[in-house]
Amino acid sequence: MQNLGREVTSAISAETDRISSEAQKQLVLPALPALRGLAKLADLRPVIVIDSREQEPLTFTRLQSVRGTLYSGDYSIRGLESKFAVERKSIDDLASCCVNSNRERFEHELHRLRGFCFTRLLVIGTREDIAAGRYHSKITPGAVLATLDTFEIRYSIPLVFCPSPVEAALAIERWASRSSREVVVDANNLWRGSV
Repeated sequence: MQNLGREVTSAISAETDRISSEAQKQLVLPALPALRGLAKLADLRPVIVIDSREQEPLTFTRLQSVRGTLYSGDYSIRGLESKFAVERKSIDDLASCCVNSNRERFEHELHRLRGFCFTRLLVIGTREDIAAGRYHSKITPGAVLATLDTFEIRYSIPLVFCPSPVEAALAIERWASRSSREVVVDANNLWRGSV
C-alpha cells in the first residue's frame, strides 16, 4: 500500500513538473530595453499640457507647452496627465469659488485631484492680497482664508501662492522637471530590479 502511495505521489510530482515546465515556455516575456535606452529619457525635457479650457494660460519659457483637454487641473505633463495636476486660480477666481454653487463645483474639482500623485492649488497673488480684500466679491477675507485652510486639509492639496504669473509659470516648470525626473529614476530602478 505504501508503494502505491509513493507511486501516486511520484506521478503527481512528475505531472506537476511537466505542467510547470510547459507554463514557463508559454510565459516567455519580450526582452527589456537596455538601460542605456532608458538613460535617453533623462535627457528629454517634459512637455507641459495646458488645459484647453484655460482662458489666460501662463507663458512658459523653459519648457515646451501644448494645449490639450485635461480630466482635472489646468496644467499637467504630457504622458503623466493622470498623475500630475496643478489647479491655478487668481485671487478673484478663488474668492468667487468660496461662495454658493461655485464652492460646490470647485470642491468637486478638488475631490477629483485626490487620486493624483502630485497636486497643487496654485494661487496667483498673496495671502496679504486676500487679507486686504483685494478681490471683487463680498465674501470677507477671513472667510476666504478659512475656506482655503479647509480645502487644503480636506482635500490634501498643498496651497502655493505666487505673486505673479511669471513666478507661477517658473514654479510649474520646476515641478514638471522634477516630477518627470522621478519617473525616469523609478523606471530605471524597476528595470534594474531594485524597487
